[in-house]
Amino acid sequence: MQTLVLLGFVGLLAQLINGSLGMGYGISTTSALLVIGTSPALASATVNLSQVGSQIASGFAHWRFGNVDWGVVWRIALPGALGSFVGAVFLSRLSTDAAGPLMSTILLVLGAYLLARFTFRDLPHPDLSRPLRTVFLAPVGLFAGFMNSTGGGGWGPVGTSALLASGRLEPRKVIGSISVGESAVVVAGSIGFAVGLGFGGINITWVVVLLLGGLLAAPIAAWLASHVPARMLGSLVGGLIIFTNTRVLLDSEAIGASAGVSLAVYCAVALGWAAAVAWSLRAHTVERRMRRAAAAPEHVGATEAAD
Repeated sequence: MQTLVLLGFVGLLAQLINGSLGMGYGISTTSALLVIGTSPALASATVNLSQVGSQIASGFAHWRFGNVDWGVVWRIALPGALGSFVGAVFLSRLSTDAAGPLMSTILLVLGAYLLARFTFRDLPHPDLSRPLRTVFLAPVGLFAGFMNSTGGGGWGPVGTSALLASGRLEPRKVIGSISVGESAVVVAGSIGFAVGLGFGGINITWVVVLLLGGLLAAPIAAWLASHVPARMLGSLVGGLIIFTNTRVLLDSEAIGASAGVSLAVYCAVALGWAAAVAWSLRAHTVERRMRRAAAAPEHVGATEAAD
Protein backbone atom coordinates (compact mmCIF):
# COMPACT_ATOMS: atom_id res chain seq x y z
CA MET A 1 0.00 0.00 0.00
CA GLN A 2 2.86 2.36 0.85
CA THR A 3 4.37 1.74 -2.58
CA LEU A 4 1.07 2.59 -4.30
CA VAL A 5 0.68 5.84 -2.37
CA LEU A 6 4.25 6.79 -3.22
CA LEU A 7 3.75 6.02 -6.92
CA GLY A 8 0.51 8.04 -6.96
CA PHE A 9 2.37 11.03 -5.53
CA VAL A 10 5.20 10.52 -8.05
CA GLY A 11 2.67 10.45 -10.90
CA LEU A 12 1.00 13.67 -9.69
CA LEU A 13 4.27 15.53 -9.19
CA ALA A 14 5.74 14.25 -12.46
CA GLN A 15 2.70 15.33 -14.50
CA LEU A 16 2.66 18.70 -12.76
CA ILE A 17 6.26 19.23 -13.86
CA ASN A 18 5.66 17.77 -17.31
CA GLY A 19 2.52 19.77 -18.06
CA SER A 20 3.88 23.10 -16.86
CA LEU A 21 7.44 22.80 -18.18
CA GLY A 22 6.98 20.44 -21.13
CA MET A 23 9.19 17.70 -19.69
CA GLY A 24 9.97 15.60 -16.65
CA TYR A 25 7.29 12.89 -16.41
CA GLY A 26 9.25 10.06 -17.97
CA ILE A 27 12.49 10.89 -16.19
CA SER A 28 10.80 11.19 -12.80
CA THR A 29 8.60 8.11 -12.95
CA THR A 30 11.17 5.87 -14.62
CA SER A 31 13.71 6.79 -11.94
CA ALA A 32 11.21 5.87 -9.23
CA LEU A 33 10.46 2.50 -10.85
CA LEU A 34 14.14 1.69 -11.27
CA VAL A 35 14.77 2.46 -7.60
CA ILE A 36 12.28 -0.22 -6.58
CA GLY A 37 13.97 -2.78 -8.84
CA THR A 38 12.01 -2.68 -12.10
CA SER A 39 14.00 -3.55 -15.25
CA PRO A 40 14.63 -0.66 -17.72
CA ALA A 41 12.36 -2.11 -20.41
CA LEU A 42 9.46 -2.79 -18.04
CA ALA A 43 9.92 0.60 -16.36
CA SER A 44 9.72 2.40 -19.70
CA ALA A 45 6.72 0.30 -20.77
CA THR A 46 4.91 1.08 -17.51
CA VAL A 47 5.60 4.81 -17.88
CA ASN A 48 4.37 4.84 -21.49
CA LEU A 49 1.14 3.10 -20.57
CA SER A 50 0.49 5.40 -17.60
CA GLN A 51 1.01 8.45 -19.79
CA VAL A 52 -1.60 7.52 -22.39
CA GLY A 53 -4.50 8.85 -20.32
CA SER A 54 -2.67 11.66 -18.52
CA GLN A 55 -1.18 13.08 -21.73
CA ILE A 56 -4.57 13.16 -23.45
CA ALA A 57 -5.95 15.04 -20.43
CA SER A 58 -2.93 17.34 -20.39
CA GLY A 59 -3.23 18.01 -24.12
CA PHE A 60 -6.94 18.83 -23.79
CA ALA A 61 -6.20 21.24 -20.93
CA HIS A 62 -3.45 22.97 -22.92
CA TRP A 63 -5.82 23.29 -25.89
CA ARG A 64 -8.46 24.92 -23.69
CA PHE A 65 -5.88 27.43 -22.42
CA GLY A 66 -4.77 28.27 -25.99
CA ASN A 67 -1.28 26.78 -25.60
CA VAL A 68 -1.27 24.61 -28.75
CA ASP A 69 0.05 25.26 -32.27
CA TRP A 70 -1.55 22.44 -34.27
CA GLY A 71 0.70 22.99 -37.29
CA VAL A 72 3.70 22.19 -35.11
CA VAL A 73 1.95 19.28 -33.37
CA TRP A 74 1.29 17.24 -36.50
CA ARG A 75 4.74 17.75 -37.98
CA ILE A 76 6.60 16.73 -34.83
CA ALA A 77 4.21 14.14 -33.35
CA LEU A 78 4.00 11.80 -36.36
CA PRO A 79 7.81 11.35 -36.66
CA GLY A 80 7.88 11.19 -32.85
CA ALA A 81 5.41 8.32 -32.82
CA LEU A 82 7.51 6.43 -35.37
CA GLY A 83 10.68 6.97 -33.33
CA SER A 84 8.90 5.91 -30.14
CA PHE A 85 7.67 2.66 -31.68
CA VAL A 86 11.10 1.78 -33.06
CA GLY A 87 12.75 2.72 -29.76
CA ALA A 88 10.37 0.53 -27.76
CA VAL A 89 11.03 -2.51 -29.93
CA PHE A 90 14.76 -1.77 -29.83
CA LEU A 91 14.82 -1.46 -26.02
CA SER A 92 12.92 -4.71 -25.68
CA ARG A 93 15.92 -6.46 -27.18
CA LEU A 94 18.90 -4.34 -26.12
CA SER A 95 20.39 -2.69 -23.02
CA THR A 96 20.46 1.11 -22.91
CA ASP A 97 23.44 1.52 -20.56
CA ALA A 98 25.45 3.26 -23.28
CA ALA A 99 22.55 5.38 -24.59
CA GLY A 100 21.78 6.99 -21.22
CA PRO A 101 25.08 8.91 -20.75
CA LEU A 102 25.10 9.99 -24.41
CA MET A 103 21.58 11.43 -24.23
CA SER A 104 22.34 13.09 -20.91
CA THR A 105 25.43 14.80 -22.31
CA ILE A 106 23.44 16.22 -25.24
CA LEU A 107 20.65 17.40 -22.96
CA LEU A 108 23.11 18.89 -20.49
CA VAL A 109 24.53 21.11 -23.25
CA LEU A 110 21.04 22.11 -24.37
CA GLY A 111 20.01 22.83 -20.81
CA ALA A 112 23.05 25.04 -20.19
CA TYR A 113 22.31 26.96 -23.38
CA LEU A 114 18.67 27.53 -22.43
CA LEU A 115 19.51 28.52 -18.86
CA ALA A 116 22.01 31.12 -20.06
CA ARG A 117 19.79 32.42 -22.85
CA PHE A 118 16.59 32.87 -20.86
CA THR A 119 18.25 33.99 -17.62
CA PHE A 120 20.90 36.46 -18.70
CA ARG A 121 19.47 37.78 -21.97
CA ASP A 122 16.24 39.61 -22.62
CA LEU A 123 13.71 37.12 -23.91
CA PRO A 124 13.18 37.94 -27.62
CA HIS A 125 9.74 37.99 -29.07
CA PRO A 126 9.17 34.85 -31.15
CA ASP A 127 9.85 35.52 -34.82
CA LEU A 128 6.47 34.40 -36.14
CA SER A 129 7.43 35.53 -39.64
CA ARG A 130 9.83 32.57 -39.72
CA PRO A 131 7.68 29.57 -38.81
CA LEU A 132 9.15 26.26 -37.75
CA ARG A 133 9.76 24.10 -40.80
CA THR A 134 9.14 20.39 -41.24
CA VAL A 135 12.81 19.82 -42.11
CA PHE A 136 13.58 20.89 -38.52
CA LEU A 137 10.58 19.43 -36.70
CA ALA A 138 10.65 15.94 -38.22
CA PRO A 139 14.20 14.95 -37.15
CA VAL A 140 13.64 16.45 -33.70
CA GLY A 141 10.44 14.46 -33.30
CA LEU A 142 12.03 11.24 -34.55
CA PHE A 143 15.01 11.52 -32.20
CA ALA A 144 12.92 12.66 -29.23
CA GLY A 145 10.43 9.82 -29.70
CA PHE A 146 13.20 7.25 -29.93
CA MET A 147 14.86 8.56 -26.77
CA ASN A 148 11.52 8.65 -24.97
CA SER A 149 11.19 4.88 -25.28
CA THR A 150 14.83 3.83 -24.97
CA GLY A 151 15.72 6.20 -22.12
CA GLY A 152 12.49 6.14 -20.13
CA GLY A 153 12.05 9.83 -20.96
CA GLY A 154 13.31 12.23 -23.57
CA TRP A 155 10.36 13.54 -25.57
CA GLY A 156 10.01 16.63 -23.40
CA PRO A 157 13.71 17.38 -22.78
CA VAL A 158 14.68 16.97 -26.45
CA GLY A 159 11.53 18.42 -28.04
CA THR A 160 10.96 21.31 -25.63
CA SER A 161 14.66 22.22 -25.60
CA ALA A 162 14.92 22.26 -29.39
CA LEU A 163 11.74 24.28 -29.94
CA LEU A 164 12.57 26.81 -27.23
CA ALA A 165 16.09 27.19 -28.60
CA SER A 166 14.71 27.93 -32.08
CA GLY A 167 13.09 31.15 -30.81
CA ARG A 168 10.24 30.83 -33.30
CA LEU A 169 7.39 29.87 -30.98
CA GLU A 170 6.10 31.24 -27.69
CA PRO A 171 7.31 29.19 -24.71
CA ARG A 172 3.76 28.41 -23.56
CA LYS A 173 2.89 27.13 -27.06
CA VAL A 174 6.09 25.09 -27.14
CA ILE A 175 5.06 23.38 -23.92
CA GLY A 176 1.44 22.91 -24.99
CA SER A 177 2.33 21.56 -28.44
CA ILE A 178 4.93 19.17 -27.02
CA SER A 179 2.41 17.94 -24.42
CA VAL A 180 -0.24 17.27 -27.09
CA GLY A 181 2.29 15.55 -29.36
CA GLU A 182 3.37 13.28 -26.53
CA SER A 183 -0.06 11.63 -26.60
CA ALA A 184 0.78 10.05 -29.96
CA VAL A 185 4.31 9.25 -28.82
CA VAL A 186 3.29 7.28 -25.71
CA VAL A 187 0.57 5.39 -27.60
CA ALA A 188 3.09 4.35 -30.26
CA GLY A 189 5.63 3.43 -27.58
CA SER A 190 3.07 1.28 -25.77
CA ILE A 191 2.30 -0.56 -29.00
CA GLY A 192 6.03 -1.08 -29.55
CA PHE A 193 6.48 -2.56 -26.08
CA ALA A 194 3.46 -4.81 -26.66
CA VAL A 195 5.18 -6.12 -29.78
CA GLY A 196 8.57 -6.52 -28.12
CA LEU A 197 7.67 -7.58 -24.58
CA GLY A 198 3.98 -8.25 -24.28
CA PHE A 199 2.23 -6.88 -21.22
CA GLY A 200 2.60 -9.93 -19.00
CA GLY A 201 5.35 -8.44 -16.81
CA ILE A 202 3.74 -5.04 -16.32
CA ASN A 203 2.05 -4.28 -13.02
CA ILE A 204 -1.28 -2.80 -14.18
CA THR A 205 -2.01 -1.51 -10.67
CA TRP A 206 1.11 0.65 -10.84
CA VAL A 207 0.02 1.94 -14.24
CA VAL A 208 -3.41 2.92 -12.91
CA VAL A 209 -1.99 4.66 -9.81
CA LEU A 210 0.50 6.66 -11.88
CA LEU A 211 -2.29 7.53 -14.31
CA LEU A 212 -4.61 8.79 -11.57
CA GLY A 213 -1.88 11.01 -10.15
CA GLY A 214 -1.19 12.41 -13.60
CA LEU A 215 -4.86 13.07 -14.33
CA LEU A 216 -5.22 15.11 -11.12
CA ALA A 217 -2.23 17.28 -12.04
CA ALA A 218 -2.99 17.85 -15.76
CA PRO A 219 -5.36 20.88 -15.57
CA ILE A 220 -3.25 22.57 -12.86
CA ALA A 221 -0.11 22.17 -14.97
CA ALA A 222 -1.78 23.69 -18.05
CA TRP A 223 -2.86 26.69 -15.97
CA LEU A 224 0.71 27.17 -14.71
CA ALA A 225 2.05 27.13 -18.29
CA SER A 226 -0.31 29.99 -19.17
CA HIS A 227 0.56 32.13 -16.15
CA VAL A 228 4.22 31.54 -15.30
CA PRO A 229 6.37 34.27 -16.96
CA ALA A 230 8.10 33.07 -20.14
CA ARG A 231 11.51 34.17 -18.92
CA MET A 232 11.13 32.11 -15.75
CA LEU A 233 9.89 29.11 -17.74
CA GLY A 234 13.14 29.14 -19.70
CA SER A 235 15.22 29.22 -16.52
CA LEU A 236 13.15 26.49 -14.88
CA VAL A 237 13.38 24.25 -17.94
CA GLY A 238 17.11 24.78 -18.37
CA GLY A 239 17.82 24.12 -14.70
CA LEU A 240 15.66 21.00 -14.70
CA ILE A 241 17.54 19.58 -17.68
CA ILE A 242 20.94 20.34 -16.14
CA PHE A 243 20.09 18.91 -12.71
CA THR A 244 18.47 15.73 -14.03
CA ASN A 245 21.18 14.86 -16.51
CA THR A 246 24.02 15.76 -14.16
CA ARG A 247 22.69 13.03 -11.88
CA VAL A 248 22.59 10.48 -14.71
CA LEU A 249 26.15 11.29 -15.79
CA LEU A 250 27.57 11.16 -12.25
CA ASP A 251 25.92 7.78 -11.66
CA SER A 252 27.09 6.31 -14.98
CA GLU A 253 29.88 3.72 -15.13
CA ALA A 254 32.01 6.07 -17.23
CA ILE A 255 32.30 8.60 -14.37
CA GLY A 256 31.29 6.67 -11.26
CA ALA A 257 31.56 9.67 -8.94
CA SER A 258 31.74 9.06 -5.20
CA ALA A 259 28.85 10.02 -2.94
CA GLY A 260 30.74 13.04 -1.60
CA VAL A 261 31.60 14.38 -5.05
CA SER A 262 28.06 13.80 -6.30
CA LEU A 263 26.57 15.64 -3.32
CA ALA A 264 28.89 18.61 -3.85
CA VAL A 265 27.99 18.80 -7.54
CA TYR A 266 24.25 18.49 -6.81
CA CYS A 267 24.45 21.34 -4.28
CA ALA A 268 26.37 23.55 -6.71
CA VAL A 269 23.88 22.89 -9.52
CA ALA A 270 20.90 23.46 -7.21
CA LEU A 271 22.31 26.76 -5.92
CA GLY A 272 23.08 27.94 -9.44
CA TRP A 273 19.60 26.95 -10.59
CA ALA A 274 17.94 28.78 -7.70
CA ALA A 275 20.03 31.88 -8.39
CA ALA A 276 19.08 31.79 -12.07
CA VAL A 277 15.35 31.53 -11.28
CA ALA A 278 15.65 34.37 -8.76
CA TRP A 279 17.47 36.51 -11.34
CA SER A 280 14.79 35.76 -13.92
CA LEU A 281 12.03 36.67 -11.46
CA ARG A 282 13.77 39.95 -10.65
CA ALA A 283 14.24 40.75 -14.35
CA HIS A 284 10.60 39.94 -15.06
CA THR A 285 9.48 42.20 -12.19
CA VAL A 286 11.60 45.08 -13.51
CA GLU A 287 10.28 44.61 -17.05
CA ARG A 288 6.68 44.54 -15.80
CA ARG A 289 7.17 47.77 -13.84
CA MET A 290 8.70 49.45 -16.88
CA ARG A 291 5.75 48.42 -19.06
CA ARG A 292 3.29 49.75 -16.47
CA ALA A 293 5.22 53.02 -16.20
CA ALA A 294 5.24 53.40 -19.98
CA ALA A 295 1.51 52.73 -20.20
CA ALA A 296 0.59 55.11 -17.33
CA PRO A 297 1.13 58.43 -19.22
CA GLU A 298 -0.99 57.17 -22.12
CA HIS A 299 -3.78 56.29 -19.71
CA VAL A 300 -3.55 59.70 -18.03
CA GLY A 301 -3.55 61.47 -21.39
CA ALA A 302 -6.62 59.55 -22.55
CA THR A 303 -8.43 60.45 -19.32
CA GLU A 304 -7.62 64.16 -19.65
CA ALA A 305 -8.76 64.18 -23.29
CA ALA A 306 -12.07 62.65 -22.29
CA ASP A 307 -12.55 65.39 -19.65
